[in-house]
Amino acid sequence: MKKNIRYRTDYLLPKNNFLVGMGSILNIAGSYFEYNYSKSDNEADLKSLTSDWDNVGQDIRKSKISFEEENKHKLCLK
Repeated sequence: MKKNIRYRTDYLLPKNNFLVGMGSILNIAGSYFEYNYSKSDNEADLKSLTSDWDNVGQDIRKSKISFEEENKHKLCLK
């Protein structure tokens, strides 16, 4: 079975949509949004960099598969 993994590019940002944004107008307490917190700046950087490089790897894998499928006859692939 083929694994379909999607890596995030918004690792340190809150997950919001339009309705949440509209609801935040009424937020008086100021603690409406939850962010992806880390224990230290270094840990946050590590998580972000790992996520970024996972995205790069996923793009390269997808491009390789697409290229091989389009050029199967030229590359003598089975």
